[in-house]
Amino acid sequence: MHSLARKGWQVLATTGLYTECLELGITESTALENFDTACRFTTTPGDCQSIIDLAINLGLGTLSSMATVKGDFMLAKILLGTFMLALTMTTQAENSNAFDHEHTLWHQLLQKHVYWIDNGVASQVDYQSFRREHAILDAYLDNLSRVSKDEFAQWPQEQQLAFLINAYNAFTVRLILNHWPVDSIRDIGGWFNNPWKMDFFTFLGQPRHLDWIEHEVIREPGRFNEPRIHFAVNCAAIGCPALRNEAYVGERLTYQLEDQTRRFLSDANRNRYRNGRFELSSIFKWYREDFQRGWQGIDSLAEFIAPYANTLGGPSLSRIKKNQHLIEINFLNYDWALNGKH
Repeated sequence: MHSLARKGWQVLATTGLYTECLELGITESTALENFDTACRFTTTPGDCQSIIDLAINLGLGTLSSMATVKGDFMLAKILLGTFMLALTMTTQAENSNAFDHEHTLWHQLLQKHVYWIDNGVASQVDYQSFRREHAILDAYLDNLSRVSKDEFAQWPQEQQLAFLINAYNAFTVRLILNHWPVDSIRDIGGWFNNPWKMDFFTFLGQPRHLDWIEHEVIREPGRFNEPRIHFAVNCAAIGCPALRNEAYVGERLTYQLEDQTRRFLSDANRNRYRNGRFELSSIFKWYREDFQRGWQGIDSLAEFIAPYANTLGGPSLSRIKKNQHLIEINFLNYDWALNGKH
């Protein structure tokens, strides 16, 4: 029963009743500690009967033996009502095989805890406030981990890629929270344990690490062939393209990737044209091959950045295409400081 209650609390964290619980001083730990007692509370006879009926419908027959216990009326009502609602939602979710391709839980978290800065070319993450809603994050990560390889293989490519990008970003946030406080993701693991190689979650049926998602699946040659993913996956560093404050979804993925690309290339701190040369993020150096692999017929880095020349403050598109061999590109140092809100 306690495992079900814990799962119920995670679901409860996504509802409006969650705030009422917190206002009453009911936290996850106190709720779980007092769950058995809460189940014995009776509010009004009508409330009690409704709860008993619901308990019976859910197959939780032990709750039908609840006895009248004197106590705080509102506390009893909130505890019973929220847990029953949470358990109902959990039961419904477990009976449904459909994955939420809107990534609703993740989207809600991003909306609340990620902020655009510098006129929308970068973002900051409020990891402190993320920590306070870790139950919602964990519920979302559990949803990701339940997806099997066979189920994943049946989805359209756009949904697959959105799923992978969201998973990478959400598990990265979880990694930061697991080791909070940190000044940089590279501080995690010490000298001998690369944070991107740490198997700290289950994904598509196996223990996985972040590099597996990015390099062995997303970047696998011939699979997605989408270089703009480098502006969507987020490594929790200032030098990295912004963590978007909405979830990626298959139906809007093309627009979202293009928007991310333009935002990143509009940031003169990380990409610019200066003194007759392009100065670009080291991302373009590390993953240059991805930008030259034939996406939309493009086979050079200069050709990839050509449509964004005006954004970078550089020469015209036609001039770049005509003189690609003369285009000089330098790469900037990467800022590995945490992208956290100060």
